Amino acid sequence: MWQWRVFVVHLRHNLSRSFVHMDIFSQLSAPINFLIKSDFNVESFEVEWQFSRENSHGDFSTPSPLKLSKMVNKLPMEVAEDMCNALKEEEIIEKCEVAAPGFVNVWLKPRVLLSSLNEAKKYCSPQKKRKDPPVIVEYSQPNIAKPLGIHHILSTVIGQAIANTYEHLGYECKKVNHLGDWGTQFGKLAVALDRWSNKSVKDSSIDELLALYVKFHEEAEKDESLNEKAREYFRKLEEGDKKIFEFWKDTVDVSMKAILKLYDRLNVTIEHQHGEAMYRDAMGPILEEGKEKGVFMEGKEGAVVVEFSEELNIPTAVVQKGDSATIYLTRDLAQIQYRTERWHPKGIYYVVDRAQQLHFQQLFETVKMLGWDLPHLEHLIFGRMKFADKSMSTRKGNILKLEEVLDEAVNRAEKIIKEHGDSIQSDNPKDLAEMMGVGSVVYGVLTKNRKMDMVFDWDKFLSFEGNSAPYIQYTHARACSVLRKADASEKITFPLNIDFLEENERNLIKTLLKFSNSLSDSCNAHMPHLLTNYLFSLCQDYNTFYNDLPIVKADEPLRSLRISLTALTASVIKTGANILTLRIPNRM
Repeated sequence: MWQWRVFVVHLRHNLSRSFVHMDIFSQLSAPINFLIKSDFNVESFEVEWQFSRENSHGDFSTPSPLKLSKMVNKLPMEVAEDMCNALKEEEIIEKCEVAAPGFVNVWLKPRVLLSSLNEAKKYCSPQKKRKDPPVIVEYSQPNIAKPLGIHHILSTVIGQAIANTYEHLGYECKKVNHLGDWGTQFGKLAVALDRWSNKSVKDSSIDELLALYVKFHEEAEKDESLNEKAREYFRKLEEGDKKIFEFWKDTVDVSMKAILKLYDRLNVTIEHQHGEAMYRDAMGPILEEGKEKGVFMEGKEGAVVVEFSEELNIPTAVVQKGDSATIYLTRDLAQIQYRTERWHPKGIYYVVDRAQQLHFQQLFETVKMLGWDLPHLEHLIFGRMKFADKSMSTRKGNILKLEEVLDEAVNRAEKIIKEHGDSIQSDNPKDLAEMMGVGSVVYGVLTKNRKMDMVFDWDKFLSFEGNSAPYIQYTHARACSVLRKADASEKITFPLNIDFLEENERNLIKTLLKFSNSLSDSCNAHMPHLLTNYLFSLCQDYNTFYNDLPIVKADEPLRSLRISLTALTASVIKTGANILTLRIPNRM
């Protein structure tokens, strides 16, 4: 099996994460290595290969002459000429050229490219399960008793895309939701329910619970005793008061029904819904362990704290308040202990807003000080969402609800479908509007580098042009339409008796060959936008191919070639979109 890395590939036999056809690169590198040893007297040298960005630069090229020239005291172009001459005799090569300032560009014969596509299509299915320890991806992290806000979509879909990529590449991935279901907010809600509601929690909606929470804060500004009452309620909850515990349990149930409904709409599946509350019995022993090891010490007003070394420049962290109440950091210590002991993971990745960077610095340093046997711990930060439409900004005492944003996106998609008339065809326009609307919001988030702030823009997200969900969805539907017209089977087989490839055919083939490596790069960097960028470039290349060349009406063997290219394109788009949680229509 073979594939090429998208950018630079070193010819090594220990590339566990790159999909490289070692036979091809061995064949290309063998004459170069012979040249290097026999003519240049260099015993050890790594030949680097990179996938060419433009057809005029070949299928792939090597910049190795630039490095080798310094070792052998020759001009880079002279070394490149020597390498090119050595390569020209290789049977798999169609053409070889030298380019300034010292590159060797190589074109493969059509049958070699097409043979590689027969292997490339395997990456449209989940890969063989690896024997590595699992990775844990924690994402979404909503607070109980509050509806999901638009900001929750960032962690939710970025985390799901990262987890899906891991799973597709054969990793065992534990997808965990760290729910905010413990803390003084439950004391506040209990007070509010007692004072200003005539309903039980079971009979209340998530929006009504939010309204009560807002009401509490409004009233607490006038009456400070309400805050003390809320703290008293939470202390009772931590102590196991049955009545308050039942209230808490009902609140979680009502909240999770609303949350899971939205997850289903977003094509998000998180198997392990772990609330902070599940760690409540584990925090006491951890606090005692920390005190015994001298990691935790007494701070101001009876609090228990962690002091970090001056070189780290990390401020003191509180792990227990003076009234003995635990806090977020305490529960995060417990979740690391739980996950490590249960799953023995290779790594734990937290997809959390960059505003929490200090928290994770304190958390990771604290567990090191405790001396625990730890996996790799990493905070995968993401930026903030801004809005091109100022009316969408969050208002005081309220949140911009995710459900309302999705509904608005679907409504706008319905209008677009109607405006396009017969040019958009669907068996179920309502379902198509849901795919387009929800997809536009999700995909709009995932096209951005997660570390950067992003601007929510209706027009860009719902555009049929540019890197948007409707463009990806429309291209897939177009490819499916071609296959229906050709009455093509699902089997993809590339004819190897092709002696010449049109430029647009070769370009599409090379882009299809990059799929496995776009997955690998996206996974290794935890950057879903690398995959969205790949899908966009694939759709661009397919649409150029579609517009310039006959497919169904082409003569054989070109007809079989182009139909197979269409089928593989559709399969790659659908696979990539599913990884990104994007639903794809067959008609549009």
